[in-house]
Amino acid sequence: MAAVPAPSDPESTRTACTHTVSVRALCAFGAKAGDLDLRFVPSPSAQEGAAGHRLVQGRRGAGYESELALSSSFRGLRVRGRADGHDPRRNRLEEIKTFRGDFDAIKLNHRALHWAQARTYAWMLCERHSLEHIDIALVYLDLAADKETVLEETCTREALRAHFETLCGRFLTWAAQEAAHRAELDTALQALAFPHEGFRPGQRELAQAVYRAAASQRCLLTQAPTGIGKTVATLFPLLKARQAQKIDRIFFLTAKTSGRAVALRALRLLGREGTALRVLELAAREKVCEYPEHACHGDACPLARGFYDRLAPARSEAVRAGWLDRAALRRIALAHRICPYFLAQEMVRWSDVVVGDYNYYFDASATLHALAKDEEWRVALLVDEAHNLLERARAMYSAELDAGVLDAVRRTAPRAIGPSLRRLGNEWQRLQDEQGADYEARDAIPSKFLRALQEAVSTIADHFAAEPADSKGLLQRFFFDALHFTRLSESFGEHSVFESTRAEGARTLCIRNLVPAPFLQPRFAGAVASVCFSGTLAPFSFYRDTLGLPEDTATLDVGSPFRSEQLTVRVAMDVSTRWRDRTRSLGVLTDIVAAQFAERPGNYLAFFGSFDYLAAASQAFALRHARIPIWVQSRGMNEAEREAFLARFVPGGTGIGFAVLGGAFGEGIDLPGDRLVGAFVASLGLPQHNAPNEVTRERMQSLFGNGYEYAYVYPGLQKVVQAAGRVIRTEQDAGVLYLLDDRFAQPSIRELLPNWWRMQPMFWRDGSPA
Repeated sequence: MAAVPAPSDPESTRTACTHTVSVRALCAFGAKAGDLDLRFVPSPSAQEGAAGHRLVQGRRGAGYESELALSSSFRGLRVRGRADGHDPRRNRLEEIKTFRGDFDAIKLNHRALHWAQARTYAWMLCERHSLEHIDIALVYLDLAADKETVLEETCTREALRAHFETLCGRFLTWAAQEAAHRAELDTALQALAFPHEGFRPGQRELAQAVYRAAASQRCLLTQAPTGIGKTVATLFPLLKARQAQKIDRIFFLTAKTSGRAVALRALRLLGREGTALRVLELAAREKVCEYPEHACHGDACPLARGFYDRLAPARSEAVRAGWLDRAALRRIALAHRICPYFLAQEMVRWSDVVVGDYNYYFDASATLHALAKDEEWRVALLVDEAHNLLERARAMYSAELDAGVLDAVRRTAPRAIGPSLRRLGNEWQRLQDEQGADYEARDAIPSKFLRALQEAVSTIADHFAAEPADSKGLLQRFFFDALHFTRLSESFGEHSVFESTRAEGARTLCIRNLVPAPFLQPRFAGAVASVCFSGTLAPFSFYRDTLGLPEDTATLDVGSPFRSEQLTVRVAMDVSTRWRDRTRSLGVLTDIVAAQFAERPGNYLAFFGSFDYLAAASQAFALRHARIPIWVQSRGMNEAEREAFLARFVPGGTGIGFAVLGGAFGEGIDLPGDRLVGAFVASLGLPQHNAPNEVTRERMQSLFGNGYEYAYVYPGLQKVVQAAGRVIRTEQDAGVLYLLDDRFAQPSIRELLPNWWRMQPMFWRDGSPA
């Protein structure tokens, strides 16, 4: 290795450290070059990579040091990490990498990064043990062939010092800039005042609870009604607690795009007095890609070509901008001819508040969680509309395979993988031929099927490594689905169930997660403080159990700022929407809706428990009350169709929108004033009583002792309260809510509904309320 002239201050390593960075981050910052290249290469899973490391380390014999913690400092910058291996007898530092396929296919810029990491660790060893020289080895383990390819060099202490100090020198300008930014931000946040003249009712109580959670480093579950300003009331106290609690980043996590927009508006408000707050919005790749028809590598996409060569000036401009929403990121990225999506990923390291979807922190391969763990950041989480996290997390940790896809893949599969796919298909067929019903749930994944699936995944991965051009289309889709399935199988337990379904023209196998708590628990534990907030989080025990929150999680139920006089709540005591009664009750139900419309013409929403029920009700209403305008939600509405549906709710308008309970119009929409004057809820929202939901009930009963409530009642009523919450949005609104089912009057149901509702029983007699 050629020596690079070292910076001139040999005593600078003893300067007090003001910034800490990992070896990986330092090298990624200072040694990455060339194209962004996301061409698919079958890479080992985290478990396979760790096993490969242990395999190599185990071969080295006595005295070999594995996972060696090392650090070094330069001009106030502390660099730390763990070296894969050190053999003191041979005076050799090893950096271990695992791969599949052709060794020569490993990109040169990746190898350059590997060398930078290895040389950095080698310098740390020389410094620790006063070594004058050391051997360095890059050990590449081919997992399929169990073969090591070793690249070696010998470096002097001074050459390694020069390498290390050159990398640090590139980073130090940024480190100094970051230290100045933190000091400026701390000063500004100390002086930060609440952005309104005063707190709304309930807002101060919520803000104080969030601050206490941060100060005590606990989780907080809080239910707070719409209209009090939950977003500002959670962000403000965390920003105020930032310096005292040494919080590095705040992650504001949302379920929907609308939630991101609300968070960004609140942050704009909080930053209007020049707080120097750096705010980053993360959006999905498909929403921000400039060339969706191009593959993501330098040979196909102009914004991937030379990405790392042009990243530094783009990064500098982004830091100066500070406000990095989707539009700002696009403007900066295109000015420097780099990809906006991956510029956003890079800027996570240089932002104070990151606003993005749940999956960026809670998914198995979540970017934010991985960075926070690698960099040992102290992060605080704000989980918006947290009632959505349960179903979203269940989906993250579930996997499904479709026999139709496998059959299509088998018909066109390359010869090399045909036998393994045939064996997989045979095991699949045998498994489903043996089951006694069209649906069957098991507490374990059949071992023969799983072995066949693992063999198929391994065979396809090896084929893709040998023939990269084949990694596309249906075969690649099946590979990803199968890979996800096998990786989830490694953590299969009582939180999940294996399901086999045969239906007309379709056969599926599924790992369905029922309780995501074991997966989410370490994510919450990795944060300094976590606040889960929503208008509907009752009962708290349900969400604490299913989301994996600690036993000492604090709870707060914020009282409503609304008066009971603002919302007239009527319970139809002689209407039943139970499955057996639905057809018979449609006439009375639609007449109640029409009577209310006649009493007070205006805009209304009517919610039904399924699309089938919605269709039957809207058709019955149109036949009986043809003069009243209606518009109906349809399955699979695109964004333009959803906007057109909402556009019908104009101020002073009249008509009824028919929608599905728990769907796109059941939460997250804001129709204040007379844009919406009332709602009808014709269902308790209980999930359908079927075999899969009964499996959920039984598992919830065995785990928590409240099977029916956890599987049916709590999820259903959460949708009811969300839908009803569309009516009263401000303290000036007034409206009416009809609960069209006699079960709403049952005490066990009533206690789960907002206590500020004053429910009035009503009976339908001779076509009029009594």
